[in-house]
Amino acid sequence: MATGKRIAVVCTGAVGGYAGAHMVKAGEDVTFIDFWPEHVEAMNKNGLTITHLKDVEPFTVKVKALHVTQLQEVAKAKPFDIAFICTKSYDTAWATTMIKQYLAPDGYCVSLQNCMNEETIAGIVGWGKTLGSIASSITVGLNEPGKIARAAGKSGSKHTVFRVGEVHGRKTDRAQEVMGLLANSDSAMVTDNLWGERWSKLVTNVMGNGLSACTGMITRDMVKIDSIRHFSNRLGSEAIRVGFALGYTFDEVSHMDPEKIALAGEGNAAAQKEIDDHRLAEANKPGGGEHRPSMGQDMVKGRRTEIQFLNGFVVQKGKEIGLEAPTNAILTDIVTRVERGELKPDPKHITDLRLN
Repeated sequence: MATGKRIAVVCTGAVGGYAGAHMVKAGEDVTFIDFWPEHVEAMNKNGLTITHLKDVEPFTVKVKALHVTQLQEVAKAKPFDIAFICTKSYDTAWATTMIKQYLAPDGYCVSLQNCMNEETIAGIVGWGKTLGSIASSITVGLNEPGKIARAAGKSGSKHTVFRVGEVHGRKTDRAQEVMGLLANSDSAMVTDNLWGERWSKLVTNVMGNGLSACTGMITRDMVKIDSIRHFSNRLGSEAIRVGFALGYTFDEVSHMDPEKIALAGEGNAAAQKEIDDHRLAEANKPGGGEHRPSMGQDMVKGRRTEIQFLNGFVVQKGKEIGLEAPTNAILTDIVTRVERGELKPDPKHITDLRLN
């Protein structure tokens, strides 16, 4: 049963479009807002199409889509009750500022993004109007205007995709409401550990996104090269140690024990074998790793990356507490140079480092 709430998806990328399309399919009142004219035009003309790699039939829903320049039209309508912020991290501040004036008095924002952007959102609308939601192992891509593809089937009970949380950790009615909206897409839960869930997803992204961006490779192919996989383990190890030092707790990272990843990245032979065996087994499954992480997609499209908000963020937070993250610093520099056009994407950026 639909909630009857007015919902905005602010910037209709892969995750926002995927979740929003399922909400529309369930009868929710959703307005999609984006700054890519061809995408807005395609959504309004042909609807939003969602496909999956396996097990799920494709579907298309008719949607309401606005270009950011059209958002002022909303002033004539009822304000939004819920705004899902789905931008890249570097666009969070302006997007939140833009939607703020169109929120209902008791309306609120939900960060449905990579990275840790709740503080930025709260700085604009207030902590009382800020929630977070992690999309874990969702593997979606916006491959062309109006068409979003998931490189998997539904996770369902095998893995909880959406983890919704209040910044203070209490389980509230509105967190349950957001969970219900996202559960239209796939499995969802309310967590009392938003920050731990956030950092866990951050570690996952730290281990793969930047590597894809600077090598030009998809996940499976990176995992199968020993030197790149071991470099990835080192990235994760540093991020985990910083997260632990900041006081975050998380149960797993991509279905692996975070302490084992940390030890593997630090050179513990037994831990490295366990992590290597797990990652290689995942990559060798049918369809396993046949996905280009979001930052790799951005590089292919010539878009700005989120490297400063992922690996660069680990370096920054580590410095604040006296922990170095040299592997993350190296990758941040390489990806930045590729992004600027100083280098071309190439696996040699990692394999020739001879750090592994």
